[in-house]
Amino acid sequence: MVLKTSTIASTLISSGEIPFTPLHTSKPAKTWYKIIGSTTNSPSPALILCHGGPGAGHECLGALSDLYDQFRIPIVFYDQIGCGKSTHFRDKMGDDEFWSIEQYWAELDNLVDFLELRERGFYLLGQSWGGMVVGSYAARQPPGLRKVIISSGPASGALYLESANMLLAKLPEDIRKTLEDCIERGDHESEEYQKAGLEFVKRHVCRLDPFPEDVQKAFKNLDEDPTSYMTVQGPSEFQIVGWLKDWDASTEAHRITVPVLLINGKYDEMQDLTMEPWFKRIRQVKWITLDNSSHLGQYEERERYMEICGTFLGY
Repeated sequence: MVLKTSTIASTLISSGEIPFTPLHTSKPAKTWYKIIGSTTNSPSPALILCHGGPGAGHECLGALSDLYDQFRIPIVFYDQIGCGKSTHFRDKMGDDEFWSIEQYWAELDNLVDFLELRERGFYLLGQSWGGMVVGSYAARQPPGLRKVIISSGPASGALYLESANMLLAKLPEDIRKTLEDCIERGDHESEEYQKAGLEFVKRHVCRLDPFPEDVQKAFKNLDEDPTSYMTVQGPSEFQIVGWLKDWDASTEAHRITVPVLLINGKYDEMQDLTMEPWFKRIRQVKWITLDNSSHLGQYEERERYMEICGTFLGY
């Protein structure tokens, strides 16, 4: 492991790499992580952040460092394998067995154990795809888990697709027809497809103009290595053709025994129908919809988002 530490404005920041043995390959891997604060000398359990995509990287959750600044909750960022500073597997394009949900559970388990968080306890926050990961992971009742936040994480791929189709139908006619024509031709690379797709993103992924730097970094991560994204999801935010389309992450949600907070946005690509199964199946659950946000409420309504999360986590 490579461990680096620094102190900025009295804040301890450490980063390193965790050895990880992925399922279904002999290639060794490393999971990159960064910690804001101390996981050993804090009265609060650490909050592990599980990013979206898959493949978007930890940067898109950078705003969550506010929770340390405001509530002194230690924050653990990490890049899932296949993106960012963790090991990439570009040769695994289309390999459903390798990019299985069990792979992501195994990596999360490995991180928790390496950082020795079981005994002290830990919180989880998953955003978008990461919400599906932490919600399904929580149903396995992992030792040490205290609370979970599912932020714009759909209960299933089918509901995600239904929500996307509903929003596509409401786009201006010229944009909608361009997307439909490109999709029918299998055109995911042309300038007209990219331009029309960006209009969907501006309405339902991030409504800030310009996009925050962290969000731009997440998009760059997906451009540089789309292997996991293309395999699990598909070529865009509104084309779900990978194994995600047939997966319901909330099937075992009734087995979650810890308190859960659900967050989504009024203009979110994850409309309410995608969140409802979580709400119906989880025993201890609270659901808040942000009135002025789409998919990235942690940036679009940053102050309120942090207040909601900090209050839920007990501070």
